[in-house]
Amino acid sequence: MSILVDQNTKVIVQGITGRDGSFHTEQMLGYGTRIVGGVTPGKGGQTVCGVPVFNTVAEAKKKTGADTAVIYVPAPFAKDAIFEDIQAGMSLIICITEGIPILDIVEVMRALEGRPCLPAGRPCLPAGRQTRFIGPNCPGVISPGKAKVGIMPGSIHQPGPVGVISRSGTLTYEVVYNLTRSNMGQSTCVGLGGDPITGMRFTDALEMFMRDEETQGIVMVGEIGGGDEQTAAEFIKKEGTKPVVGFIAGRTAPAGKRMGHAGAIISSGETTAEAKRQVLQEAGVTVVDFPDDIPAALKKKLR
Repeated sequence: MSILVDQNTKVIVQGITGRDGSFHTEQMLGYGTRIVGGVTPGKGGQTVCGVPVFNTVAEAKKKTGADTAVIYVPAPFAKDAIFEDIQAGMSLIICITEGIPILDIVEVMRALEGRPCLPAGRPCLPAGRQTRFIGPNCPGVISPGKAKVGIMPGSIHQPGPVGVISRSGTLTYEVVYNLTRSNMGQSTCVGLGGDPITGMRFTDALEMFMRDEETQGIVMVGEIGGGDEQTAAEFIKKEGTKPVVGFIAGRTAPAGKRMGHAGAIISSGETTAEAKRQVLQEAGVTVVDFPDDIPAALKKKLR
């Protein structure tokens, strides 16, 4: 098993005719992902890498049965692309785009929660319907050997029992590379995104991995800023059933200075790397000093 995406996932690519959209469509197809359509307004009827292009998400979903959307649309238009997915009833939305204004994502989150949206007329998710939103500014999701949706390099992954959740794309790749070299394959790797406000959080992915029969151990890659790691620690303490190894980036970051990601900024003593390490350790998580220490630490916990 895996979480979020597998060989049956039907994906549409928003922004498929752009440079990034077309390039990564080819990469995803090469990995075996079922890309069933693309969306670029005004370019319906074209094809990219043999994939049909539609003018709207609603049309693409109706004609292909797609359940997942991946977004490569430029930042000024990304909010409208996400709202199209919500209105069309997509089950999973993965937004790769970076640089989206925070207020745009606030509006998106209100819609996903079924709350009144501004400006008037924006679609809200009806009560009872579940749409998962990952991102923005994320590398996507990959279930090795089954499907990859996003920009993660498929060559460094291998199928196996380790679930990976990360706020950092490049650190994800480093962690996965070391896991694979240690013959520790992955069930699914989830890139949450590095912005101050994101859709899926550590707790959401942890809950799914805890229920997944294939996943035997979990790796968390966090960083300074925000309180997601603290919330995850509370969840692990109360409901954790599988071993978790963690790494927190930004131990030497000075307070008030953004480090890499928009959300990676120390705003209080509770958002430092050391504070997060402590709360995770108190929840039973093994927190390592370096990413390449993760495989050995996880093997020890699995034994």
